[in-house]
Amino acid sequence: MALFKPDAPTPPNPYQTAAAQTGTNVATGVANAFLNNVNQNTPQGSLSYDVTGNYDWTDPSTNTKYSLPRFTANQTLSPQQEAINNNNQSAQINLSNIAKNQSWNIGQLLDTPFNPNQWAPQAGDPSSITGLPKAATSYDTGGEIQRTFGDAGDITRSYGAGDFSQDRQNVEDSLMARMNPQLARERSNVEQRLADQGIRYGSPAYAAAMDDYNRQATDARFAAVGQAGQEQQRMMDMAAQQAGFQNAAQQQAYDQAQGRGSFANAAQAQQNAQNAALAGFGNAGLAQQLGQAQSGFNAMNTDRARSMQEQYQQRNQPLNEITALMSGSQIQAPSWANTPQNQIATTDFAGIMNANAQLQSQNYQTAQSAWNSTMGGILGAAGAVGGGWARSDRDVKENIVPMGTVFAADEDGERKQLPISEWSYKGDPARHVGPMAQDVEKVDRGAVKSIGGVKHINTRKVMGSILRAA
Repeated sequence: MALFKPDAPTPPNPYQTAAAQTGTNVATGVANAFLNNVNQNTPQGSLSYDVTGNYDWTDPSTNTKYSLPRFTANQTLSPQQEAINNNNQSAQINLSNIAKNQSWNIGQLLDTPFNPNQWAPQAGDPSSITGLPKAATSYDTGGEIQRTFGDAGDITRSYGAGDFSQDRQNVEDSLMARMNPQLARERSNVEQRLADQGIRYGSPAYAAAMDDYNRQATDARFAAVGQAGQEQQRMMDMAAQQAGFQNAAQQQAYDQAQGRGSFANAAQAQQNAQNAALAGFGNAGLAQQLGQAQSGFNAMNTDRARSMQEQYQQRNQPLNEITALMSGSQIQAPSWANTPQNQIATTDFAGIMNANAQLQSQNYQTAQSAWNSTMGGILGAAGAVGGGWARSDRDVKENIVPMGTVFAADEDGERKQLPISEWSYKGDPARHVGPMAQDVEKVDRGAVKSIGGVKHINTRKVMGSILRAA
């Protein structure tokens, strides 16, 4: 392997790179235009894109000229759609002409001042319903009513020696004494019947059957209590009838006195009602008169409002009609179907050139580093002894690893190859890089001499005239 001192790469020309990049962009744009301008065919018609010319454009940075195509979109309707379009346009033209003629009539209408007082009916007069007499707010009551009459005596508020509770208890005890033995026998019969049926004590069926018996027994006891209460009630009713007879006599006397007082009050109320009726009749007459005047007032205002509404309608109708005509004759802009957009990625030519230049620079730096390392090893060998002479005899070295060769100039100036190795001195583990004295001697004898039986090289001469060919 030969070791060469690398040369710095030449950077790319920015104008050439820009021109190549611009050319790529232009070519991509033209290709995109042809891809995106897709011709369309539908049942309603067709849409086609055609190149109808070119536009010459010059790049201001490189003065390179480019010819760019110009496209024209042509839409053709189907025969049916074209007929519909023609009819719609004809209808719009007719509406536009009608609106134009109607505008003259509207101008004459608006030139006429709008004065409702010249033709509208007279409005209602408020004074016709404000000058009526006032309604009556009071009348003669007919005298004072009778508020008291004679007393017929006190009523009877109690009767009998007591409430007959003991009599009721006696009846109840008698009935219970007769009923309890019968209830006990019936309970025993129920328990025996359940036992015969195999229904055990405490089971749900046993509890249900006993619940039915208990309700029947309770109903029988309630019946006995009720019968005792009826006897108590019968005795109390007899006492109450006696007291009621006495109170009825007192009430009769009271009613007779009250009747005399009520008769007097009825006569007074009749007189009051007659007076109120007379006042109400007068107020009803006034209300009727006010209603008649109000109806006439409202009728006049309604007739005037109707007439005004008719005039407004006659004035606004032509304006509404011409607005409708003009809205139906508006120009409609054509609409197009969306064209699918297909894009071709632009080639980054400038990026490629820059990446190539960066790679060359990295390679140069790597080679330069290797060269500097090799030369540093040689220079390191040169500093082994003073006077510019360094031990480089193969016999004093060990662990020698060849690394390659470099170009060297001999005594006549001819180029030869000088081997370079990595090694260490015997007894010293430090590693060095450089040539062997025996190899330098083959290139230039004057650059090698023996000192104490060990060959040394003249580092100044090796780095000067011998390696100048590198």
